[in-house]
Amino acid sequence: MATNRTPCGMGIPQSDGAGPLQVPFLQQFLKRTEALGYDSVWTQEQILSDAPILEPVTVMTYAAALTSRVRIGSSVLLTVLRNPIQLAKSLSTLDHLSQGRITVGVGIGGPHMQESVFGPYTGKRSRRFVEGLQVMKALWTQPLATFKGEHWQFDNVAMEPKPLQKPHIPLWFGARTPIGLKRAVRYADGWMGAGSSSSADFVQHVALLRQYCDELKRDPTTLPLSKRVYIAIDNDKARAERGLREWFAMRYKNAEMAVQVSLWGSRAEVTDKLGELVKAGAQHLLLNPVFDENRHVEELAQDVMPHL
Repeated sequence: MATNRTPCGMGIPQSDGAGPLQVPFLQQFLKRTEALGYDSVWTQEQILSDAPILEPVTVMTYAAALTSRVRIGSSVLLTVLRNPIQLAKSLSTLDHLSQGRITVGVGIGGPHMQESVFGPYTGKRSRRFVEGLQVMKALWTQPLATFKGEHWQFDNVAMEPKPLQKPHIPLWFGARTPIGLKRAVRYADGWMGAGSSSSADFVQHVALLRQYCDELKRDPTTLPLSKRVYIAIDNDKARAERGLREWFAMRYKNAEMAVQVSLWGSRAEVTDKLGELVKAGAQHLLLNPVFDENRHVEELAQDVMPHL
């Protein structure tokens, strides 16, 4: 089993690009990831897409059944698209099924999000995002929950069972704008740098988070910092870049984004680049190969993680 100073998670494949992910592949991937010493496995959310991407909470539940040690996370759920009462129940159930192993990354989503497809569009996304999380926390922590907000109001509502994790399931924010980063400092249990942001972006975001912690009188040690990293190991850098471009063209409809945000190259090059993220403040790395996943899981664990 690999050992590493900086905890490293692994992105769970949710599509093979051409069609729905094959179940035997996912089973093998999850079991091998846990055996190799990764600390966590992570899903992503993209409900509306022409790519056959599996739904994240369902995949998290499946991962919980196939593993016993790794934490299981989302990076990130777009909670404004979901009913917070139903989501609170689903996540509390999953916390029990996983025996307290879930971390829920949440995000507000970008301007491209087709929010009106999911029901009546009321605007005020930022307020609904914060209120929705407050609703879930109330249901998770109060025996009879009462909440008085702009968008949700209820009195003496019971929801059992409460999550195993106390005081509640950890909520890590995905955010990149100044207002989103400040919101993370106010409300989040952790912060996750997006895979679609660059290493240079990460450095700037960490600086802002530290500034906001100082302004808002929050101890920065109470806000763990993570970074999703799209990654490819290959001594043939051109071949690695092609693989990344193909995936980004499918997933984000933007092949050029691959070279703007990904890390690729030899094992030594990838290790050095990840080390720079650690030096910049990353306390956790979410490694996300997008092709040859089985090979990458092995090589990252054996040749990269021990040096971080």
